[in-house]
Amino acid sequence: MDDMKKEATLFLIEDDDVDAQTVERAFKKLRISNPIVRARDGVEAFAMLESGEVTKPFVILLDLQMPRMNGLEFLEAVRASSRFRDSVIFILTTSKSEEERTKAYQNLIAGYFLKDESGEGSMDVSALLNGYWKISFLPT
Repeated sequence: MDDMKKEATLFLIEDDDVDAQTVERAFKKLRISNPIVRARDGVEAFAMLESGEVTKPFVILLDLQMPRMNGLEFLEAVRASSRFRDSVIFILTTSKSEEERTKAYQNLIAGYFLKDESGEGSMDVSALLNGYWKISFLPT
């Protein structure tokens, strides 16, 4: 394994402050020290990628229901970009829509997770991400 493997950033794209805090608390509770950078919608997120504010390696945790540019629109923009099409993206959403899930997977997401009211789902997703980037070599 590469000793020079750079710590991955979690790029959280979430408009809801409570949901964002739930993810951040789950990281702290699991003692995951990877940095978290947050955008509140797809427009802000894409601008942050283009400006270099979010540097590789990163994993994106994306909500679907957001203002201005929703998650599916963001996915399409990222996959159309030669600079960012190799981004690793997981969906964390309240949407149980089969159509949205299908569209997300057609845009090459790594996983689709439903938010739950208790926050337990965020703990599970955080634990999954922690294991994922420990063993994965992400695009740099």
